[in-house]
Amino acid sequence: MDSDKGRQDIGGYTGRDNDGDTGRDKGKDTVRDMGMDFASRGLRESATFDRATIHAIQRAAATGVYDIRGWGAKRPLPHFDDLLFLGAGMSRYPLEGYRERCDTDVVLGARNAKYPLHLDIPVTIAGMSFGALSANAKEALGRGASAAGTSTTTGDGGMTPEERGQSKHLVHQYLPSRYGMNPDDLRKADAIEVVLGQGAKPGGGGMLLGQKITDRVAGMRTLPVGVDQRSACRHPDWTGPDDLTIKIGELREITDWEKPIYVKVGATRTYYDVKLAVHAGADVVVVDGMQGGTAATQEVFIEHVGIPTLAAIPQAVQALRELGVHREVQLIVSGGIRTGADVAKAIALGADAVAIGTAALIALGDNHPHHDAEYRQLGSAAGYFDDFQDGRDPAGISTQDEELAARLDPVEGGRRLANYLRVLTMEAQTLARACGKAHLHHLEPEDLVALTIESAAMARVPLAGTDWIPGTGGAAL
Repeated sequence: MDSDKGRQDIGGYTGRDNDGDTGRDKGKDTVRDMGMDFASRGLRESATFDRATIHAIQRAAATGVYDIRGWGAKRPLPHFDDLLFLGAGMSRYPLEGYRERCDTDVVLGARNAKYPLHLDIPVTIAGMSFGALSANAKEALGRGASAAGTSTTTGDGGMTPEERGQSKHLVHQYLPSRYGMNPDDLRKADAIEVVLGQGAKPGGGGMLLGQKITDRVAGMRTLPVGVDQRSACRHPDWTGPDDLTIKIGELREITDWEKPIYVKVGATRTYYDVKLAVHAGADVVVVDGMQGGTAATQEVFIEHVGIPTLAAIPQAVQALRELGVHREVQLIVSGGIRTGADVAKAIALGADAVAIGTAALIALGDNHPHHDAEYRQLGSAAGYFDDFQDGRDPAGISTQDEELAARLDPVEGGRRLANYLRVLTMEAQTLARACGKAHLHHLEPEDLVALTIESAAMARVPLAGTDWIPGTGGAAL
């Protein structure tokens, strides 16, 4: 596939101005150059055919190729910002941050595994493959996660010595592609995550463009060098939950029942998927909302398939509670986690932990202003770069180019990630203490209210200032 998709001349317009800006920024520059705004000229942009949509149509007409990118859904979606905590006052007693503890640890996989994961913090690193990311980036993720007392995840493509060597807790993903899969690495892992879907593309397979299939990546995946790699959208050896039960049994036998088994699903029919995962024997269920952004895929997938993370959590929790296994089978939530407030709100809604992907890459240095000039040469800009699949990331993170990858110091990157993870944890603790909770897992939906009808209905918490939960037919319990 052409890695310069959308950069070709489109009806006389190249998609960038003299500063290298894309069409997303072109209108802003035009306004500045004219020294006036469009409204003063009586011009009104169409809500249906805005400039980004027009550019997308022109790009498709010029190239005949659909657009691929990362960064997750860019449309506004109900999210954790639409929820607020009810801090303590007279009716609730807050905890003093300097004298009273608020614990953050979490145990994952104690249902069946001989050696469950005991993490210091409830923030983990989501699966991102070597191939999609550089070896230095994978090492940095391992270093940062270990320093903060949490786990990281291999992603598709197999286990690298860099990541295994620097990861105290490493989760090995078991994907439909089976790339890089072997029993020895499964035994080296601390947990196994069976991936049935991803938030960015539930129902769709992965892709790694040929420019990222180097000798090493090809060797790990048993692929030809320089040829696009496409992963299947479903596992080759089962067609339903009964087959998944058999597969989980096989994985337990391979690892002598030592390792927790996760099952990861993209957030769609979450209630039913979680129930089936539990029946199949999962120790941990991972639900990835549509804001999940590290998986590069067709933009039409990213923007139009799946449900928001906020809507998925209550469905997953309902399924676990109806089966009588909430908190026994742990729930990890991913997709758009950015701040300690997001962490605390996800846990208050019933999650045991969260996973971060895009935020972790930003913490390593992705989209940093330091690289803005080079991002502009690629037709993007710092803060806008989403072509992770092209392998030309000047930050040295989503690339296999040796010269670019060498720019990322894995020790420094790990330090930055660890700092970020610590801040997330401290922010979540601050909010929990304000609600009078001595552990993050003591947070509950009763601690939350919603700012909009949509978020109240999705999160199943009352609209602020009322006792009304839309869609329940009555007041909050």
